[in-house]
Formats: sequence, C-alpha cells, structure tokens
Amino acid sequence: MAGTYLKLVLTMVIWGGTWVAGRYAVQAAPPLGIAVWRFLIAAGALLALVAVRNGGLPRPTRREWKLIAGLSLTGIFLYNLCFLYGLQRLAAGQAALVVALNPVMAVLGAAWLQGERLTPAKVAGSAIALAGCLTVIGHGSPLALFQGQVGFGELLIVGCALFWTIYTLIGRRATKTLPALVVTAYSTAGGCLLLLVAALFDNPAALVPGYPPLVWACILFLALLGTTLGFTWFNQSVARIGAARASIFINLVPVAAVLQGAWLLDERLGLPVLAGGALVLAGVVLTQRTPPQPALENSR
Repeated sequence: MAGTYLKLVLTMVIWGGTWVAGRYAVQAAPPLGIAVWRFLIAAGALLALVAVRNGGLPRPTRREWKLIAGLSLTGIFLYNLCFLYGLQRLAAGQAALVVALNPVMAVLGAAWLQGERLTPAKVAGSAIALAGCLTVIGHGSPLALFQGQVGFGELLIVGCALFWTIYTLIGRRATKTLPALVVTAYSTAGGCLLLLVAALFDNPAALVPGYPPLVWACILFLALLGTTLGFTWFNQSVARIGAARASIFINLVPVAAVLQGAWLLDERLGLPVLAGGALVLAGVVLTQRTPPQPALENSR
C-alpha cells in the first residue's frame, strides 16, 4: 500500500512538472509541433504497453469508438490547444492554479448531466473554489473577469478546465466497458491525429524536428513521464485504492507546479494569486468530502 501512495505522490510531482516543461517549450518552439510530437511518442508507448499486456490491441465496439472519439477531441486535442497556447501567455504556476478547479467542475458537470446529487458541502466547496479561480485569473481581483480585464491566456486555461471536465465525464462511461489503459492509449492516438491535421493546415513547418535539445527534453518529459508513466501509475493506483481516494492526490498538482515554476523558471506569483489558489484547493477538498454513511449501510 505504501508503494501505491508513493506512486501517486510522484505522479502528482510529474504532472506539476508538465506545466513547467510546457511553459518552457512553448517559449522556444511552436505549440502545435510540441503537441504532435508529445502525443506521437506517448501514443506509441501506450499502444505498445496495451499490446504487450493484452497480447494484441483490443477491438472496441462502435459505441466505444464514439466515446473514444469524444475523449480524443476534448481531453487531447482541445485541452492541449488551450494548455500550450495558454502557457505562452501565463506563468506555469498561475495556470496550474486555475486548472485546480477541474475536480469542482467535474462535480458540477456530473450533477447537471448525470444526475449526481449535490450535497451542501459540494455546493459550498464549488462556490469557494470558483471565488478562488476568479481571484487567480484576475491577478487578485475576483471581479476582473466581469470588468473585461482578463486576458486571452487566462480564458484559454479556463478552457483547459472545461474540456478536462467533459473528458472526465465521457471517460467515466468509456471505462465501464474498456480498461482505463486501453481508453487512454486509443484516445491519445486519436487526439494525436487531430493535432497532426491541425498542424498541417496551420503551419507544416512546425513539425520539422529542428528544436533545441532542451525543448526535446521537455517533449520527452511530457510524453514519457507526464502521459505514459503518469497515466499508468495513476490507473494502477485507482485499481488498488479506488478512484475517490486516488483523485484527492490531484490537489497536489498545482502545489508542485508553483514550487517547480519558482525553482526552475524563477516565477514569482503575488500573494493575491497564491491566496486565490489556496481558496481553489480548499474548495476542491470540501467538494470531495463524503457524507457519513448510516450505520446500517456501513455494516453491509
């Protein structure tokens, strides 16, 4: 069990590092080119892993392919467009604090689209996290969004949270009939194809692998550690301790991103932004609280 928790903590540190690696890479190379190479490498590694574990590649049903297509569009293609273009404009730590809103948006999305019950704790936590998010993207002013003072970069990172929420909700349905690793591998491959098409239309020269060595190091980090190893370890942990307990560790990602951004990129976030981030994390923790079960149910 200790090994499982160690894997989870290391995964969150790696995922925090993806914001720093992405921030550095997009300052020196085209975002679409970075995304294509990242997911080309990751898809190859994930598909090879699935083939080894299953003795071949499973064949999803038509319904499952539709869900995988939705995952490719939202969680890989659209999310990463917002992720990389947003990081061109925002510090890695600030961007990660905005995306810490993900679990709250997932709770609200599940209540709206899937009929899950909203408890008072979830409502209060969502309100606190939203206030924190508005504080972060407004650089300390929660009303900045409504006053037209928020930049395009902040809106792109909010788009990350929105598309990841949709990806999570679709993923819940897809993993009911397919292993999580298979879903991740196929959606990664599909998203890579979409990114490749976009790059060919937008700027084919972005795909020419003439990037500086440190950019390639960032791409390999994003592909092999952030995507392949990170998702594999997270899926293993979910299988051992459950999705609810494993997901709580995701709250460590923005903390890791802020610390690594300060260490590696010399980013300095102001106290209002950090306070907003603390509100986001507090709201997330509150939404993840499970109400006590009646004694009769606990005895079953």
